[in-house]
Amino acid sequence: MAIVGAGPAGYFSAQALQSFSSEKTTFKVDLFEKLPTPWGLVRSGVAPDHPKIKSVSKVFEKISDDPNFRLFANVEVGQDLSLEELKSNYDAVVLAVGTPSGKKLGIPGENLANCWSSAEFVSWYNGHPEYSKLNIDLSGKRAVVIGAGNVAMDVARLLAMNSSNLENTDISDYALDELKKSQIKNVWLCARRTAEFASFTAPELRELPELEDTSVIISSKEIEGAMDRLHSDAERHVRANLEAMHAIACLSHREKNKTLEFHFGVVPKEIRGNGKVESVLFDSGQGEIVVEADLVVTAIGYEIDSEWGLRVEGNHFENSDGLIEDNLYVVGWAKRGPTGVIGTNKSDSAEVIKRLFLDLTKKDPKQVQGIHKLLENLSPINLSEWRRINEFEVANGMKSNRPRVKLMTTKEMVDVAKGQS
Repeated sequence: MAIVGAGPAGYFSAQALQSFSSEKTTFKVDLFEKLPTPWGLVRSGVAPDHPKIKSVSKVFEKISDDPNFRLFANVEVGQDLSLEELKSNYDAVVLAVGTPSGKKLGIPGENLANCWSSAEFVSWYNGHPEYSKLNIDLSGKRAVVIGAGNVAMDVARLLAMNSSNLENTDISDYALDELKKSQIKNVWLCARRTAEFASFTAPELRELPELEDTSVIISSKEIEGAMDRLHSDAERHVRANLEAMHAIACLSHREKNKTLEFHFGVVPKEIRGNGKVESVLFDSGQGEIVVEADLVVTAIGYEIDSEWGLRVEGNHFENSDGLIEDNLYVVGWAKRGPTGVIGTNKSDSAEVIKRLFLDLTKKDPKQVQGIHKLLENLSPINLSEWRRINEFEVANGMKSNRPRVKLMTTKEMVDVAKGQS
């Protein structure tokens, strides 16, 4: 079986298939990844100040220890190999490619300089090689983050916190340097809907008062109004969110170096500026307001990459319980849209692989020549070579009491993997 995409959904799919192995039945799994490094959003999406979430990588390493598991990183399916070539060489192909593009607001001014999607901004501070050259300008005084989920909160928190708290994390060196020079003193986190519809999680909210140099400001009136609007059957996590926000709203504030302000029910209508972001026009429900801004980050969700030539439904590939067509399956965000946490992909992948397993039992295994001929003109990075990158980064991190110091470019990664550095 081939899996395309070495993020959580890809690894959990491999794990699920391994669970079906027995003395009579053996499954070989080839995992393809376009970057030289696996782990997907665990490496390039999780906020650097949340290292516990990244510990799931230990599970991925255990999955890859299986003798019937192979990694082909630095191979882009759709460019280096076609999807049809994979389908012809494997009994089944599973797409675990996520939803890599940041969703657009669809308003004037989104193309102004220093307006970024969270997909770009998060990848930048996490050292994703395709985003390391972004010209993120933190020289202004105010940043506006538009969104009401944990990604929006991650972005806002990193912009508002004291950069010294990031020195012992795996944040990219260049992002840490820029954050140390940052002049941003005020961060607005702007949600288009009212507080009861916010999709933050309570644990993330409860961490905010720990920002020692930052005052977190939430209107108690807004939160109390949201509580009054709740129905008796409101989900528990919604109540937990509001309780966490109300606790913050009721804190007494002493003057601090920075402020992080939550604003609910403000709908962006236009991002204004002369070539570069200068302000944002919002509809507050009671009239229009113009907020000065030097940086805008939109964190309103992600979109599927439609370049695969597959039918797209909403923000995922059209599928029937994970089956796209013939021997082609899909898991994770590419299957259901960008929802849930990392662990959600485990149960999701297990369900799809169960279906795949049952489908395979009704067919004869393919007699194919293998994938190596298709790879002979490429430079794939195998499992041992990826581990060389991993060990190199971790060893460099130990020198400065950090979990790792990431290599920033594809060339650096390939050179280390191939022993050329």
